[in-house]
Amino acid sequence: MNKAFVREPESDGRAFCPRCGALGSPVEHQVLNRYVRPESRSMLGDTAWFCAFPRCDVAYFNLFDAVVSAAELTAPVYPKDLDAPICACFGLNYDDVAADVADGVPTRLRANMDRAKTAARCEQLAADGRSCAGALQELYLRLRGAR
Repeated sequence: MNKAFVREPESDGRAFCPRCGALGSPVEHQVLNRYVRPESRSMLGDTAWFCAFPRCDVAYFNLFDAVVSAAELTAPVYPKDLDAPICACFGLNYDDVAADVADGVPTRLRANMDRAKTAARCEQLAADGRSCAGALQELYLRLRGAR
């Protein structure tokens, strides 16, 4: 059959990293302007996707296979750099979560979640444009299970 008559699949809004295949998180221009160096920013346009796979060197990508690596960012971002803040709004990091695990009580996580209910600006401040709540909980459970 001639491919000219085959219908292309409809886009469902999802995009996958061209290097590792991980599902990307859509981000808007505010996030890109904040994290991507000016010399790399023009490659992406107004919207792009964040690759959250820690071992992939791609930070942002678009549907035309343009990529911006973690090395091209203005600041380190989690999970590409474990020393970077997980919570872009309030600065909670890996060591804070590890301390909660060591203490046996998620005091820092709970305080962060309470602050996030009123003052978080995740869509503008987070590298992936999303709340850190899921990443913090996942890390806490993973570290707790490893003890």
